[in-house]
Amino acid sequence: MKTILTTSPIEAAEFIRRGGIVAFPTETVYGLGANVFNESAIAKIFEAKRRPNDNPLIAHVGNLEQIKLLVKEITPDARKFIAAFFPAPLTLVLPKAERVPLIATANLETIGVRMPRNELAREFLKACKTPIVAPSANLSGKPSPTDWQAVFEDLDGRIDCLLQGEMTEIGLESTVVDCTSNAPLVLRSGAISLEDLQKIIPETRDYQIKKDESPKSPGLKHKHYAPRARVILVSDFRFQISDSSAFIGLNEPPPDFDLIKICRSVEEYAHEVFAFFRTCDRENITTIYCETVAENGIGAALTDRLKRAAE
Repeated sequence: MKTILTTSPIEAAEFIRRGGIVAFPTETVYGLGANVFNESAIAKIFEAKRRPNDNPLIAHVGNLEQIKLLVKEITPDARKFIAAFFPAPLTLVLPKAERVPLIATANLETIGVRMPRNELAREFLKACKTPIVAPSANLSGKPSPTDWQAVFEDLDGRIDCLLQGEMTEIGLESTVVDCTSNAPLVLRSGAISLEDLQKIIPETRDYQIKKDESPKSPGLKHKHYAPRARVILVSDFRFQISDSSAFIGLNEPPPDFDLIKICRSVEEYAHEVFAFFRTCDRENITTIYCETVAENGIGAALTDRLKRAAE
């Protein structure tokens, strides 16, 4: 398969309409999309990414009306979040409509739905004329792609088309909130924080997955976001640096590292961390030391990704 590179959302959408799969930018990370109602196209996503089939996908819509095609009902809690945030880096889990194939939801009767705020993503989704399911556009387990070059590095020859856009604005995947329970449950943290959500619905809380339970959100079960290098989380510099090592964080480390990335804020750290992981892989770094941050705001999402990468 030859992967077509394009900057045209209309050209990219043609591949979706023909049953193909297309990588495209959002404000979070690059996604890999297929028509949500086309089972054979969705199967191509799992094959291209080497993604476990028990890992549910998130549906992306170009307008609010398309949500009704995907779900049995928009719950009162979901309506409040939609009114407050959409379009946004926020995914809401709702009861799925009968016509949504189970391959898209990992056999769950729920589906995650989001409306990206990235302008190119919105143009692409509008041209597709259908909701599309889209996980991150990388090989499963690797750091999520925040620029089109990272997508090409992983998936060239494995997907039909790559819609080239800017580097992503946020750099971490969307917040995922289950709106099917008595109170909203945050299944995956992201740029919209628990504190942001509680301003709309104070009862919102974090969810702890139970053993042997089928996860309702991507990123809860399988190892994610990991470079080839070993990832070690550190809160200070009282440790012995190994050979071929790198550091990313907010404070100046000792000068002995082969690669160093100092970030001016937690937001910049979140934006840069996946790209830094990929740079370390290209440079054959064997150990990456990641400075820990306070677990509030986007710091909670960053900490989640760092911990999973270090598993």
